Amino acid sequence: MKKFAFLAWPALSGILIALLILQFRTNLFTVQPAQITRVDLTQIQSLPQAKEAQIDKNFISSYADAVDKAAPAVVNIYIRSNESVQGESDKPLPSPSSEFHSSLGSGVILNQQGYLVTNNHVIEKADEIVVALQDGREALAKVIGTDPGTDLAVLKINLPNLPAIMIEASDNLRVGDVVLAIGNPFDFGQTVTKGIISAKSRTSVGLNRYENFLQTDAAINPGNSGGALINTRGNLVGISTAIFSKSGGSNGIGFAIPSTLALKVMRNLIEDGRVIRGWLGVETQELTPQLAESFGLNNVRGLVLAGVVTNGPADNAGLQVGDLILAFNDTSIVSGLASMRSIAEVKPGSIIKVSFVRNGEPLTTNILVGERPST
Repeated sequence: MKKFAFLAWPALSGILIALLILQFRTNLFTVQPAQITRVDLTQIQSLPQAKEAQIDKNFISSYADAVDKAAPAVVNIYIRSNESVQGESDKPLPSPSSEFHSSLGSGVILNQQGYLVTNNHVIEKADEIVVALQDGREALAKVIGTDPGTDLAVLKINLPNLPAIMIEASDNLRVGDVVLAIGNPFDFGQTVTKGIISAKSRTSVGLNRYENFLQTDAAINPGNSGGALINTRGNLVGISTAIFSKSGGSNGIGFAIPSTLALKVMRNLIEDGRVIRGWLGVETQELTPQLAESFGLNNVRGLVLAGVVTNGPADNAGLQVGDLILAFNDTSIVSGLASMRSIAEVKPGSIIKVSFVRNGEPLTTNILVGERPST
């Protein structure tokens, strides 16, 4: 019995110690989850605030401000053409009204004096043009000048308190920038579509002589021609012009004339009545691998002179048919279209250096740039 009592005390002590340890561990576990929960809640509550701050800085949830700024300066264009109204040529032309014609396109007011720009193909067959503003006003438009080479035309209307769009240099655009197209597709009324700049400096599209298009996936449809392509600040960066489509609808490949080019053409047409371009008086053919081999050259780009206008700038500088032009002003030839476009942008009366090859001999000469004839 004493032996049992002797053994009971250590066992009882062990049980008491175990109970104390269990109580301590229970308190420990009840404290730890509470502490973890408080820490997690603090972190979770702060997370939306951090996201909101990031969104406010880098994300635009609406482009309404840009549209509100630009849209009043985007107009609808209607025309009257004797060709389009067969059998009614003896009837007097109606006064301006919203029923004047079906809409042919859009336009953009560039200043408060009433000058606006559109595409030449929108108005080229018009006998009378009506411009309808977003605020409901309408006016007959006068053609100030046209430039088929870029498919641009400048019109003028006389109305008070005209809205005017802000113009931003299209040179600052980057591929991936968000843009909005505003116009009157299918005569539905003013419509806004969104996309990005898909590419810049598109040539070889086959629309105009002087191509330097912005490409966008913003939906552009018939009726958008001549309308505005704006950035997210509501400033004009291009004039919507054409779409690439096999169905006649938008396939996400649209083209716009850069605002920098449109502004230059507008100024020329207003101030000079024509667009003044540099001219060399040559016809060229891009150097093919076969032609390069005949010149004894490899991996060289250039332009072969296929024709030289008698008494033209190139003729007067001594260039001949068969000469291979390698560079203008020490800038290597990239393509025929790009080179001719760069020459067109040179002011007549300027002198440019031409590097060329004749009979295997590298030569240089200076050409006094002339003005391209209007024809």
